Amino acid sequence: EIEMSYHDPVYLFLFLPAVLLAYQLTPRKKRWLLLLLAGYLFFWTISGKLVLYLIGTTLFTHYIGLWLELLKKSCAERLEREKSLNADSNKSSEKNRPETGEKAVREEYRKKQRLVLTLGVCVLLGVLGCLKYFNFFARNANLLLEQAGQGSLFQVKNLLLPIGISFYTLQAVGYMADVYWEKIPAQRHLGKLALFLGFFPQIMEGPISMYGQTGEALWKGEDLRGENLSAGSGRILWGLFKKMIVADRLYVLVKAVFEHYQDYSGSIVAFAAIAYTLQLYMEFSGCMDIVIGSGRLFGVRLPENFCRPFASRNAAEFWRRWHITLGAWLKTYVFYPVSVSRLVKKWNRFGKKHLGKYLTRLGATALCLFPVWLCNGLWHGASWNYIFYGMYYFAILLAGAALEPARIRAIRFFHINEKALYWQIPCILKTWVIIFTGELFFRAKGLKAGMTMFFSIFRDFRLSVLWDGTLLDFSLDKGDYLVICAGVLIAAGIGIIKERNLLKGKGLQDMRTPVRWAVYYGLILSVLIFGAYGIGYQQVDLIYAGF
Repeated sequence: EIEMSYHDPVYLFLFLPAVLLAYQLTPRKKRWLLLLLAGYLFFWTISGKLVLYLIGTTLFTHYIGLWLELLKKSCAERLEREKSLNADSNKSSEKNRPETGEKAVREEYRKKQRLVLTLGVCVLLGVLGCLKYFNFFARNANLLLEQAGQGSLFQVKNLLLPIGISFYTLQAVGYMADVYWEKIPAQRHLGKLALFLGFFPQIMEGPISMYGQTGEALWKGEDLRGENLSAGSGRILWGLFKKMIVADRLYVLVKAVFEHYQDYSGSIVAFAAIAYTLQLYMEFSGCMDIVIGSGRLFGVRLPENFCRPFASRNAAEFWRRWHITLGAWLKTYVFYPVSVSRLVKKWNRFGKKHLGKYLTRLGATALCLFPVWLCNGLWHGASWNYIFYGMYYFAILLAGAALEPARIRAIRFFHINEKALYWQIPCILKTWVIIFTGELFFRAKGLKAGMTMFFSIFRDFRLSVLWDGTLLDFSLDKGDYLVICAGVLIAAGIGIIKERNLLKGKGLQDMRTPVRWAVYYGLILSVLIFGAYGIGYQQVDLIYAGF
C-alpha cells in the first residue's frame, strides 16, 4: 500500500503531475469528477477503507442540506396558501392580520429547521467524538471510579481514526449551518458537495474552507493556465523550502528534548520550546504553501491560513494571523451563536441592573470566549495538555479584555505612539514569550510533563549551554544550525517585506521573468542541497495531519 504526503516525491513527481495531465485531457464538464476521484484515491492511499467515513459524511451532509431546503420551501408554500386564503376571506381585523399568522408559521418551521440542524451537527460531531475522544474520556472516567473505590467501567478500544476527519467534519458542519442561516442554498448536486469535502490538497491538513469560498470554484474546471502553473509551483517550492530545510532539521532536537525532558536543563527546555514553535510554523505554514499552491495549479484559490503571525503585538492578533481558517470557523460557528444566545442575553440584562457596564461586558466576553477556546483545545487532540492550551489562551485573552480600558488610559496619559518601534518591539517580544510558552505545553507529552518542563526553566537555567557544545549532542552540527538560522532569516526577511509592503504590493509574479526564474532556481537548489533528507535524516510526518 502506497502512502502519500504533500512533501513526498510520490505526490510531487507522480500523483500531482498525473492528475494535472489527466485534468487537462478530460472534457471540462467532467473535470470535477476527475478531481473527486483523485481526492478519494489520495485519501485511500493514506487511510485505506476508512475513506468510507468521508463518503458517509458527504452523503449525510448532503441529505441534511436538502432536508433544510425542503423545510424552507414548505414554509414558503404554506405562507403563500395562507395569504391567498386571507385575501379571499377579506379578513381585515388587527387580530387576524396575515402578518400574525406569517410570524407563527415562520417560527414553526424555524424550530423544525433547528431540530434538523441539531441532528446533523450531533451526528457528525458524535462520530468525531467517538473516534477521537472516546478513549480519553474512558480512561479519565475509569480513573475517577478507581479513586472512588469502584472498578473500571469503560473499556479502552482500538479505534481507527481517518486522516483529516477533524478538517472535513468542520467543513461539513459549516456547510449545514450556512444552509440553515440561508447564506447559501443547499447543493442539490451530490458531486459538488463531495468535491468540496474531498478536494485532495485539503484532505490532510486543511485549510478549513466555507462552501461559499471554494465550492463553485472547484466545479468550474478551468483550463490549466501558465499564470496559475507558475504561481502554484512557486508557492509549492517555498513550502518545501520551509519544511525540508528548517522544520525537518529542528525535528531532531525537538523530539529528543520533549521525549526525554528529565535529562535536560531549563535552558535546553526553553531552547527546545522556541525550536518547536519555529518547527511547527515552518512545517504547518510550509504545508499550507504546498496545499494552496497545489490548488492554484487548477485555478482554485484556497483561503490563506497564515499572515505573518510573529509580527503580532498581542495574543488576540496572533490568533487572527495563525491558523486563520480554524479561528474564522470558531468565530463564525461558535462565538457568534453564543454571543446571541439566551444565556448571554440574560447575563446582559442581569449585569446592566446589578454590575455596571464594565463587568457586564467582561462577563459576556468570558461566556463567548470559553466555548471557543475549549473547542480549540479539544479539536487539536484528546489530551489534557491540549485542553490546557485552549484554557491558557482563554485566560490570556480574557485578561487582555479586562485590562484594555486601563491600557487605553495609560497610552493617552503618557502620549504613547503605538506605531513607534519603541512600543511595537516590546509588545512583539512579549507576544513571543506567550507563544513559546503555549507551544511548550502544546508539544509536551501530557499536562504533567508540560508543567515539569515549564518550571524547570526557572530552576535550572544556564545560558552557557547555548555555546558550550551541548546543542551539538542532538545529531545536529554547526552546519545544520547555520542552515536553520539562514532559513529562518530568509523567511523573516520575506515576512518583513510583506508586512511593511516594501514592494508596494508587487508579488513574485509581477517581477521580471529573469528575477522570477532566479528565485525559482534558488529555491530548487536550496531544497536539493540543504534539504534534510538522505542518510542521517528520517522522513518527518506532517504534524497537523495528526489532528
